[in-house]
This record gives sequence, structure tokens and C-alpha cells, in this order.
Amino acid sequence: MAARHPPADTEHASPDFGPTPNNNPPPVGPPSGPRPGAPRFVRTRRNSPRRPGVAADHRRVPPGSAGHDPRKARRVGIMKIGIIGAGNIGGNLTRRLTALGHDVSVANSRGPHTLTALAEETGATPVRAEEAARGAEVVVVTVPLKAVPDLPSGILDGAADGVAVIDTNNYYPQQRDGRIAAIEDEGRTESRWVEEHLGHPVIKAFNGTYAQDILDRPRPAGDPDRMALPVAGDDEAAKAKVRALIDELGFDTVDAGGIDESWRQQPDTPVYGLRAGVEGVTKALAEASPERPAAFRG
Repeated sequence: MAARHPPADTEHASPDFGPTPNNNPPPVGPPSGPRPGAPRFVRTRRNSPRRPGVAADHRRVPPGSAGHDPRKARRVGIMKIGIIGAGNIGGNLTRRLTALGHDVSVANSRGPHTLTALAEETGATPVRAEEAARGAEVVVVTVPLKAVPDLPSGILDGAADGVAVIDTNNYYPQQRDGRIAAIEDEGRTESRWVEEHLGHPVIKAFNGTYAQDILDRPRPAGDPDRMALPVAGDDEAAKAKVRALIDELGFDTVDAGGIDESWRQQPDTPVYGLRAGVEGVTKALAEASPERPAAFRG
């Protein structure tokens, strides 16, 4: 049976913190850019005025999304958020989080000058990777897995106390990352390996989410078409913070357990790339097997 290609492959179509092999598989799933006529999450000026808890008027939010009606959006309060990696997942999270009024800093491996267009589109602050976490209550690490060891030492230094670190990564040994013995031979989950390199607990989320869905599929709480995302992690306070933020983005969540249980949402599991609600995601997590598929072994 053919392996399911990763829904977030396009996240790494352009390299962040390391080269991407030229023989990367073609992107699978929704295109990396907005569809013609799709809503854009744009703030045209960095100093656009904000009222606490209300997105600036000229930032368009699509009808039916959690941000469309402030009365239906569950606010978590304005937060400082650092995003390390500006591929499709990182870029679209930057678009949505700034549209919701959060103070977002974004970094990649090539320097702030390469993020000018994203900054002008969203109002996010382009920074060096070493600066992305400073003062941040949430940090998103969304770089190719093989590039995690190459992140600057102390990259989380200066983050706020109790910072929640989101890991969006997947291990693609044949397509991109090469073989990692600690994952394949020693039984570590992908996110456990990531947190060991970061020196900080992580919350695994968005790893099986199509990047374009972050823009196109938010729905208000209670909507029958609202998607649910699995969220795994050992730090319960950090997990609660991440789940609240995902709720604000317009998605339900399902607690997928601790990081040692996060194999349930790794590539080629039933929940990976699944577009379903809480019931469907819960069922898919329960059906997962800890055995790594041959297509995802090096």
C-alpha cells in the first residue's frame, strides 16, 4: 500500500535552518499560497491601532471563522508569540495569529531581511532566530526535523516564565531528514527527540495539519464542521495554553496524552492529515499502532 505523503510537506518546500534535498517529493495537499478568491489575513501597517481583544478593522477574517464574530471567538488575551521557521505552517500561523491581535515575532535561517514581505503583509516583526523567543509566552518551532540540532544554542533563552513550546515537526527519513538512530533504534518519539535538543518540554501540535487549512478551515465553537487537532505533551499548563490558542484559531482539540504517546499522531497514523471533529480524531488516535511504517523508516 502506498505511503500517505505528509500533509505539511509544503511547510519545508523552501529551506529553514538547513538545506532541503533537491529530490524532495512534490508538495501534496493544498497549495502553499491562498486560492484565488480565498480570504487573506492582512494587516497593511505595523503600527495599526488595536483595541485589546479585537482585531484591527482592516484585517479581513472569513465569514464562519472563529475570528469573524468577536462574540463567538474565545479570547486568550494578547500574547507575545515567537515563530521559528517561516515555511507554510509558520507563515500561515503568522498570518492568523497577527490577525487575532497577537504580537508575533518570526525568524528563519536566512535573516530578517528575507522576511520583509511577510512582515509587511501581517505586521509581524522579523527577527533573528536567537531573538524570536525573547519575552514570548508561546514559541512555535516549525523547521525541518534534521535542522533542529542546528538551531542556535540557548534559542529559548529570554522566553517568558512558563513558555509553551509548540513542535510541529515530523520525521521524514526517506524524503528529507535521513536516518535518526535515536528515533528508530532507541524508541524515542519524534517530539521527545526534539525536546531533548531544545532542552525544554514541547507540545506536539499542527504536525498533521494541512497548512492551507489554518487559513481556510477555522470555524466558531459549536459549528458542526469544526475540525479538531490532536495535542500531546507532558506539561499540562503548557498544553492547556496551546489548546486555548488553537481554540481561538478556530479549531477544537483532543488531548492525545503525553509526549511518549505522541506516536499516535506521527506520519501515516490514522489521525495524520485527518479532517474530522473531536469524535473522529479521538477514534483515530485510539486506532493508531506504535509500529513505524516502512515508508517512514530510514
